[in-house]
Amino acid sequence: MPLKKIKYNYRKVKYVLYKETLIDTKEHILTFLGAFFGIGIIGFINSKYLLLNDNLFLIGSFGASSVLIYGISNNPLAQPRNLIGGHIVCALVGVTMHKLLPNETWLAAALAVSLAIVAMQITKTLHPPGGATALIAVIGSEKVKVLGYIFVLTPVLTGVLILFIVALVFNNITKYCTYPVSRQKK
Repeated sequence: MPLKKIKYNYRKVKYVLYKETLIDTKEHILTFLGAFFGIGIIGFINSKYLLLNDNLFLIGSFGASSVLIYGISNNPLAQPRNLIGGHIVCALVGVTMHKLLPNETWLAAALAVSLAIVAMQITKTLHPPGGATALIAVIGSEKVKVLGYIFVLTPVLTGVLILFIVALVFNNITKYCTYPVSRQKK
């Protein structure tokens, strides 16, 4: 490949990457506010109703979901079906694996994540942070494990519903962004 063509392709890729990551200041502010309020509300509930060291409502996968639903809300993996369904499906799989293999954490963890991915594919609810939700159900603290299937309802369902409601508010403030994104069939 001649050097001129390589330089041209490099400039083209650089331009495309630049344009794809170009977000205006207002979007940065709304992304910040959405993530802040979504995680903040969950953390506030956690701090008022649970001991601070429990962190039962505040699970790590909610941080990753926030990146999707506030940072790239038009992504198919950030849509409500995926956000809510993905976490619920994965929480169910994770709790089930822990119950079936309570003394084999390594095996329960591996099965929880891999089966959760397949379950999300089958149910068309693929949401990458859901894999972490399945893992948390297996490797979480004793307080998480004791919850059993209640883990699916709280913190998982209540948490994702809070994130979703906040996403509805902040992602629809401007006329440039609509959440959820409607996918019209052609």
